[in-house]
Amino acid sequence: MVRQRQLIFMSFPMLIYVLVFAYFPIWGWLMAFQKYKPGFDIFDQKWVGFYQFRFLFEDESFIRVLRNTIAMSVITLVLSFVTAIGLALLLNEIKRTGIKRIIQTISYLPHFLSWIIVTGLVATSLSTQDGIVNIVLMKLHLIKEPILWLGEGKYFWGIVGASNVWKEVGWNTIIYLAAIASVSPSLYEAAEIDGAGRYRKMMHITLPGIKPVIVILLILNIGWILNGGGFEIQYFLGNGQVLDWSETIDIFVLKYGLKIGNYSLGVAAGIFKTVVSIVLLIIANSIAKRLGEERLI
Repeated sequence: MVRQRQLIFMSFPMLIYVLVFAYFPIWGWLMAFQKYKPGFDIFDQKWVGFYQFRFLFEDESFIRVLRNTIAMSVITLVLSFVTAIGLALLLNEIKRTGIKRIIQTISYLPHFLSWIIVTGLVATSLSTQDGIVNIVLMKLHLIKEPILWLGEGKYFWGIVGASNVWKEVGWNTIIYLAAIASVSPSLYEAAEIDGAGRYRKMMHITLPGIKPVIVILLILNIGWILNGGGFEIQYFLGNGQVLDWSETIDIFVLKYGLKIGNYSLGVAAGIFKTVVSIVLLIIANSIAKRLGEERLI
């Protein structure tokens, strides 16, 4: 600690930030065990125990919201991992540095766009009138008439997953490219001498070399699985026609906690999300430990 005191001092601002914005507000969880009414001190509220939690799990709409959240999270998680790793492997095979940098730059530029812009692009592309998706599909004779993509719930989860991939695949690829760069070149040279082609080097050297990074990122992402692949995309793309498919826990909390004014129920839903995320993180970390893989803690 003495040798690295500069780094410790540099970490103080971030530590203070986390304490103020992540841990200090936890005292507000008391509202989940009360029938909270604005205008009164939090300790002068009526205490109702676990009533809000019982009401939460007896509410059919919350079960539907939980289903939507988990489904969109799993779809986004799988698509994000597969596409990011796949793109990193393909970029690693490009020998011309200039072309590689151009492709990489183009792929991660959408990361810097806000979700309000991205959802606007998605809504325009999927429009029934002049949306590029319907036009192309009709030109290819794959469909006979325009599809109301954002008006049918069965398409919504796929749209969320695809939008997340388009926005974040390039940014996620950076981590895997950095991990690939740390793999010893002598391993590739030895494999080439033994007659291994690109595919075998990719499967037996590159992927095993970045496996620790994949496991760590998977553990981290499992901890966020109740985020539903984001909040903004469902909030901006969702509408009354697809409400049964688009509403997530975060939107549920917003609706009950702020719009309706049932702060206690909103906080209870938020606590449930946090506790489940922590449990999933611990389970994923324990499984990685038992399998002898890299772990987060």
